[in-house]
Amino acid sequence: MAPSLLANLDSAQEITKFVINEGHGVKGLADMGIQTLPKQFIQPPRERIATSKLASQLFIPVIDMSNSNEQKVVDMMVDAAQMWGFFQIINHGIPTEVFENVKSATQRFFELPAEEKRKYLKEYSASNCVRFGTSFTPHEEKAFEWKDYLSLFYVSEDEAAALWPPACRDEALEFLRMSESVIRRLLEALMKGLNVKEIDREKELMLMGSKRINLNYYPICPNPELTIGVGRHSDVSTLTILLQDHIGGLYVRKQDDDTWIHVPPIPGALVINIGDALQIMSNGRYKSVEHRVVANESKNRVSVPIFVNPRPNDVIGPLQEVLDSGEKPMYKKVLYSDYVKHFFRKAHDGKETVEFAKI
Repeated sequence: MAPSLLANLDSAQEITKFVINEGHGVKGLADMGIQTLPKQFIQPPRERIATSKLASQLFIPVIDMSNSNEQKVVDMMVDAAQMWGFFQIINHGIPTEVFENVKSATQRFFELPAEEKRKYLKEYSASNCVRFGTSFTPHEEKAFEWKDYLSLFYVSEDEAAALWPPACRDEALEFLRMSESVIRRLLEALMKGLNVKEIDREKELMLMGSKRINLNYYPICPNPELTIGVGRHSDVSTLTILLQDHIGGLYVRKQDDDTWIHVPPIPGALVINIGDALQIMSNGRYKSVEHRVVANESKNRVSVPIFVNPRPNDVIGPLQEVLDSGEKPMYKKVLYSDYVKHFFRKAHDGKETVEFAKI
């Protein structure tokens, strides 16, 4: 298979079959030592990051969470959510070994033979909550993204024990467990900025009632300037908690600008970003902003995001506490599962999904 594929790199059908349908992923191509990017991965110029658009002197805020209840720390988080939509946190309380373990587990899963990973493709997976794949929505994209992923939607410890891949299950669950208190502290601070005095049980479930953890793998790419690891998009989550490795490659779009800011890896830090759900609930005060990931020609990269979401059956809209000040709602009420389906039925397209909820 490999020699014939190498000899027929111009065969779109052959590469799609190998990468997407047979579960080799882009890692399979990289492991074969390809020297030229297959044309299916060549992005239109608009979707690539031009060096002229990079902001070398701008950085997203880094916030020390040692005393997260202090008003000045709360104010920093609220300001970051309003001005940037992204910030990094340090001294958050999650031990470094939890990070190292889940990064190693990510590497371990993607090192599995293709026939093992194939078990978790959409067509073969025992659960819709466990999904291995390449790119974002390959059948809707004009050009594939240079990324493989494993997506794990958390339902219960029992389901995870039974269905999540053993190569990474325990480490992914531990990262989820250890993130719980950090997520609560972040949401408590951000709710204060929206005049929500207390997060009751119903509001807590709406803010963080479901979670999904992704293990992302970005293999070495022969022509990184021609493609993208992840296309420009905003997340549909309430919050996203991202663990980067030491390589970096995440870029965030500056609001009201076409400038892209690199988010440098900081040892022990987590990257936090506002998702569309929280932008809607805050009536636009907090911003979910476009971001994307570049490909790399010299090193494999991994990242592990946790998406903190409303429950699928929740109806989200601007919070009453926000509207009590007299603000007019900018967004209609939408069933969260409808919003998510709208996001996943198309290729990455910047901030277009949030228009779905605008009045």
